Amino acid sequence: MTGIATDAPLSLYNTLTRRTEPLVPGEPGHVRMYLCGVTVYDRAHVGHARTWVVFDALARFLEWRGFRVTYVRNVTDIDDRIIERSAQQGISAAELGDVMTRAMMEDSTALGCRAPDVEPRATAHIEEMIALIAKLEEKGLAYRSEGDVYFDVAAFPPYGKLSHRRIDDLRAGARVEVGEQKRHPEDFALWKGVKPGEPFWESPFGPGRPGWHIECSAMSTRYLGQPFDLHGGGEDLIFPHHENELAQSEGAVGDTFARHWMHISFLRIDEEKMSKSLGNFVTIRDAVTRYPAEALRLHLLQTHYRSPMEFAETGISEAQNGLVRMYETLARVGPGRAAAAGDTSADAERCLADFRDALADDFNTPRALAALHDAVRAANRLMDAGKAEEARAVAAALAEAAGIFGLLQGEPEKVLAAWGANRAEAAGIAPDEIEALIGKRAAARRAKDFREADAIRGRLAEAGIDLQDRPDGTTSWSLRR
Repeated sequence: MTGIATDAPLSLYNTLTRRTEPLVPGEPGHVRMYLCGVTVYDRAHVGHARTWVVFDALARFLEWRGFRVTYVRNVTDIDDRIIERSAQQGISAAELGDVMTRAMMEDSTALGCRAPDVEPRATAHIEEMIALIAKLEEKGLAYRSEGDVYFDVAAFPPYGKLSHRRIDDLRAGARVEVGEQKRHPEDFALWKGVKPGEPFWESPFGPGRPGWHIECSAMSTRYLGQPFDLHGGGEDLIFPHHENELAQSEGAVGDTFARHWMHISFLRIDEEKMSKSLGNFVTIRDAVTRYPAEALRLHLLQTHYRSPMEFAETGISEAQNGLVRMYETLARVGPGRAAAAGDTSADAERCLADFRDALADDFNTPRALAALHDAVRAANRLMDAGKAEEARAVAAALAEAAGIFGLLQGEPEKVLAAWGANRAEAAGIAPDEIEALIGKRAAARRAKDFREADAIRGRLAEAGIDLQDRPDGTTSWSLRR
């Protein structure tokens, strides 16, 4: 990819300040970013996929802009839900964690996401968690109670600054779970004393296991230092998870935890948030079996990350149709579509500039995708006008920009053939029959038998098959949805 200078600022909405602000790394030219990963008690769903795809694209964009990126995404492999699910299945929590971690990584790869630079597992960082809890205890921000250790929210006055909630309001709505011995209802567990049948680790506080929130504080700062540049996750994590992370991390160190906080809005099905607790989720494994991974990625990027989006089959079909048009354009330009050194056009430059500017403005993916569609129209217009060199430059810009979203990664002719065959098979139409009719129609057109050519096109249209015609012939076909 062509590197783009870092002089133009990248601005992102910061949950902490409630403003769109430039992302300014502490170390010039190096962005250190952390994404809260999944708790591996079950298969990941497409709500997780939205967050993964957005952050994968963000990391690629930053690199394209010329930044060095260190991207960390954790794995929570010890948790109440993991313990409960492993007991139901008659296996250890460690076994379930291993199986589901491998499944999560497979799902991420199937979506076309690159592996993060570091993907730490919570159970491999217990020592760091214990050390962080001990530091909080030394500073009077943590206390022991009946084998547990809690963070004392009242001892940290800035508590609530990320979620913009007041402690008094939190206290009114908080409740104490059975078996908890807290000073205040809003205090949260840093260490949980051992219970019969549960996995445990030895610690200065007694045998037990870490609380959920302390895990991310320990792992993020272990690999990125403190403060680091960007912390992200789904918006459901703002409170209490990220609020508690911020409190314990800043309380322990006395410095900023993360400079910038980025949160992805909910993915919905039938206007409800997708979640395992509601039972209305689609697993990533099922989704990539039913739909092309690139179509899923495009669908997930068609809505701005701060807006809720509806996961729908019609949306994925529209995304695939858009990809078909992009691949058709690359196929039409031909194997020489990579622009030669120095080849350019105003349309190519506009594509990259519009794409860059859209993403630099709070990572506006819908606007960036509009730049890709503009490039498709421009490349075809130039081909129609016989300006093949300029069209090649535009196609090269299209492929470069789409690659930042993990799109147009296949060979156009092969992708179009495979997608067409899959759709034809699903519709009960043999692809060979379609190709034979297209060949007959081409022969009829060459013989200027336009009545026969139109009749064949009509027969295909009745079967739900649309032909993509250009002056140089039929470039591809697709099944109408």
